[in-house]
Amino acid sequence: MYNIKKNEVTVEEYLYLRDSVGWKKLTDKQAELSLKNCLYRIGVYDGDKIIGMGRIVGDGVVIDYIQDLIVHPDYQGKGVGRLVIEELIRYAEDTRLENSELMLCLMCAKGREPFYKKFDFIARPTDKLGPGMIRYLNDENSTE
Repeated sequence: MYNIKKNEVTVEEYLYLRDSVGWKKLTDKQAELSLKNCLYRIGVYDGDKIIGMGRIVGDGVVIDYIQDLIVHPDYQGKGVGRLVIEELIRYAEDTRLENSELMLCLMCAKGREPFYKKFDFIARPTDKLGPGMIRYLNDENSTE
């Protein structure tokens, strides 16, 4: 049985999980501040070993984003991702202001859309919503 810890994922655990799935490297400072500045984060553990995590970033009232839903490759397909997404959705729903609508968004890795569709996320573009877009800011393309 896996256990969930709320708001306790460490920098080392975060970087370990990112590395396990081959995601872009972050500096320790980036990892530290990204964890500190998120609204909510959870880790899923097998004993004392982190095996999955997810975060919510946003303003908490109009729009939140699910960020960094990561499951260690050894535990993929074993319900860990489901635990993470369900807990993140529960958090967003529990903190949503009464009589309001909160947009819960995410950007998923290519090919992962079917997983998120199981939790009622819709893929963009649609007839009313354009595609999601991204811009990378770094030293190479700085406007300074």
